[in-house]
Amino acid sequence: MTTGTTTHGETGARVASSLRDAILTGEYSPGERIRQDELADRTGASRLPVREALRMLESEGLVTLVANTGAWVSSLSVQECHELYEMRERLEPLLLRMNVPLLPEGEADRLDALADAMEQTSDVERFLQLDRDFHLSCLDAAPTIVLGDSVRSLWNRTQHYRRAVTRRFFDDGDRSVHHDHHLIANALRRRDEDEAEQVLAHHIRRSRLELLRHPEVFATR
Repeated sequence: MTTGTTTHGETGARVASSLRDAILTGEYSPGERIRQDELADRTGASRLPVREALRMLESEGLVTLVANTGAWVSSLSVQECHELYEMRERLEPLLLRMNVPLLPEGEADRLDALADAMEQTSDVERFLQLDRDFHLSCLDAAPTIVLGDSVRSLWNRTQHYRRAVTRRFFDDGDRSVHHDHHLIANALRRRDEDEAEQVLAHHIRRSRLELLRHPEVFATR
């Protein structure tokens, strides 16, 4: 069935994109209920594509659907987040290593500029946008079947908790994250796969351990 030239599937993908962005930017919190009628009104979509959108985001781990009850933004326990971070700690450095020889000239300079911008901002949301660009933009050059999508899913599923740990880094005046970013950019400039992989793994590990120090972050469960 179509409405003009737009199919329900296309509308569902549009609604999913809008809701995904809202979840990742913190407009919705973990454990918060998603009301389908409000989402339909907000996006100008009918119920069918809204349900399709929710199923798409359920498959990504961002939404939890309960039969005959409703939809909620997925939340993580301490143990679940720890496991996802351990997965990211191993998979993302591997993906970066695969991309190092394929990155375009000048990419390291662009990443250094992003690292400088992160150092200069005191806005957590701005930092998160820059940080996401820094890390994910250098993971797309190498063709993968499963690994790339898996890493992006890990990023999305832990976004709220990365926001929480970033606030704590800001509050503590911890500069180590900025140091790591410049080390990664310099390793990429030299096409040093080993160093890039190692620095990134330590970078992710630091966030994982910081989250374990703050179990109150998971109180929304």
